[in-house]
Amino acid sequence: MTIPGYRSLAMGRRWHFFFAWLWVINGACYLAWSLASRHLRDELAMRRRDWRGIASSIGDHLRFRHPVGEDALRYNPLQKLAYLGVVFVLAPLAILTGLSMSPQMDSLLGAWLQLIDGRQSARAMHFAAMALFVLFFVVHVLMVVYAGPLNHLRSMLTGRFRVRWPRGTGAAGEGGDD
Repeated sequence: MTIPGYRSLAMGRRWHFFFAWLWVINGACYLAWSLASRHLRDELAMRRRDWRGIASSIGDHLRFRHPVGEDALRYNPLQKLAYLGVVFVLAPLAILTGLSMSPQMDSLLGAWLQLIDGRQSARAMHFAAMALFVLFFVVHVLMVVYAGPLNHLRSMLTGRFRVRWPRGTGAAGEGGDD
């Protein structure tokens, strides 16, 4: 199957490159915003307590236990690792392998092509990166749906996130939502 039409591989490649560059520009804007707003440093950087909390975070995810109260307002160690991995490993790998498949990039990326054993390896790595992006997206969406899609959607659009407090606590000392 080729997009946009039947057996139009050349047009499909043009669409791929067009959307790839939109994706790169979007990623560059996200990275610039994350650096300027200190989002990377303040919210996504792994701290010592995060490294120590990976095992309990895995256990919580396997038991479908979601944080409540103040913990719900912060990224857990697995979320931090996932976002940092996508931004600093997966995205650069996808960009580099995508560019290295182009013969026009031989003079610039020749050593990289030799290191990864040629264009076919770059193609396989590019496909694997795409599969990992799809996996990240699917898990991300499933976790948002499981944790409460309306609350998360509202927080993405308005910045207002309703925190669930443990029973017997909360803003007014009552149980339930804030």
